[in-house]
Amino acid sequence: MSLSMYQASVPMFIHMLQASSAILAKASAWAEEKQIAPEVLLNARLAPDMYALPKQIQIATDVVKGCAARLAGVEIPSYADDEASFDELQARISKTIAFLQAFTPQQIDGSEGRSIELKLPNLQLSLTGQEYLLGFVQPNVYFHLSTAYAILRHNGVPLGKMDFLGRA
Repeated sequence: MSLSMYQASVPMFIHMLQASSAILAKASAWAEEKQIAPEVLLNARLAPDMYALPKQIQIATDVVKGCAARLAGVEIPSYADDEASFDELQARISKTIAFLQAFTPQQIDGSEGRSIELKLPNLQLSLTGQEYLLGFVQPNVYFHLSTAYAILRHNGVPLGKMDFLGRA
């Protein structure tokens, strides 16, 4: 049995967002326990030229909702990108998961050859659905979610690999 475009996207996106939600919950609880202002973690970044924690989550959710919508040929919902608290980031993740859960395999399967045009600030890409999912979306999702994990871990939140993998 071959792996379908749906199987390689929506369930994986939901799983990784759920794992990230659990990581954010641990971070929020840890900050409260240690009496650390949440803003310390929310404003943290790995390097001065990298985005802070909220932007990492915002980009990851944008990438997955954009992927599902583009592969299914439906409109991409727009989010304000104004989350400034753990609760607001959790709400964004929940909203994205709900959006993803509305897709059926029939909407996404068969999109391997769909033409996907991406217009990014300094780059324009023309990809097939499969190239887009495997070569652009999946690496971006893992990059931004692992960066969010690393920001929190670097700042002392007791997280491990199983937290990232969603198996903790």
